[in-house]
Amino acid sequence: MADAPQETELFGSLAYSPAQIQDKVEKIGVKKARMPFLASFMLSVVAGGSIGLGGMFFCIVLADPTLGFAIQRVLGGVVFSLGLALVMIGGAELFTGNCLIVMAWMNRQIRTSEVVANWTTVWLGNLVGALGLVFMVYMAHHADLGGGLIGAAVLKLAVSKITPDFITIFFKGVLCNILVCLGVWLAYAGRSVADKMAGMVLPVAAFVAAGFEHCVANMYFLPFAWLLAATGQVPAGLDVSAITLAGIVHNLIPATLGNIVGGAGFVGFVYWAIYRKCLGGLSPLPAARPTAEPTPLRQVAVNGARMAAARTEGRADSPNH
Repeated sequence: MADAPQETELFGSLAYSPAQIQDKVEKIGVKKARMPFLASFMLSVVAGGSIGLGGMFFCIVLADPTLGFAIQRVLGGVVFSLGLALVMIGGAELFTGNCLIVMAWMNRQIRTSEVVANWTTVWLGNLVGALGLVFMVYMAHHADLGGGLIGAAVLKLAVSKITPDFITIFFKGVLCNILVCLGVWLAYAGRSVADKMAGMVLPVAAFVAAGFEHCVANMYFLPFAWLLAATGQVPAGLDVSAITLAGIVHNLIPATLGNIVGGAGFVGFVYWAIYRKCLGGLSPLPAARPTAEPTPLRQVAVNGARMAAARTEGRADSPNH
């Protein structure tokens, strides 16, 4: 009789154990990498809009001048977690979370080309979703809320994200996706909606409060700020000269690279090395695919080559040769 699946509980709770999470992430990674293009792209659009909704919620808190710095950032981070909740519970494809598919790649369950194709599709889909939300929020005159305080908060936030140098943004991206992927990891530990929410909120709040760089969130913040600046909706005395299309690219490139290193390297690789490489994992890896049967034409060629080799060998063994 086959052994029953291992159902180790974490510290006596109903949460999945870390080894079970690792096993789940590997299997999900294979499914994500091989999802049909249209489904993957559409779910990515949903995720871009979802993270944008979290960013919109965050800016409402950020615009309140009566809050102290720490309270404002922590509370803003908590409400921003709406975005990841919509992705993880509602179902969507988020670039930063998909950095964890490297766990399946390191098992050779998926090819490098599949990883690159997934990341490219999801990144572009996230961008489309974020830009779509920017348009709708702009048309709804959301920036005018609070006497224009929302718009001013978005512009100030964008300036603070664009002005740092490449290396600074890169390392902020690394730290951001360490926390985001840990939030995803903890969400996978939960068996209910409440469990998943409880697991993801604090890691997300931490990266937001610390001012780290999430490339998909910036796909909402920066284009929204650029649109406000381009249409002259700038408070007097606020310098927004840094908010240009080149400035947006200056942020998104290092933020994206940093997110890959943080999520794939410091979370995906580390947990794979511990629970798969060192401890063997819970599920055996699938056996290598057998070589495909030769086609009839190829079989004829193979048989002909074998017969020719046999005749040659026979002549070599003949005493008259």
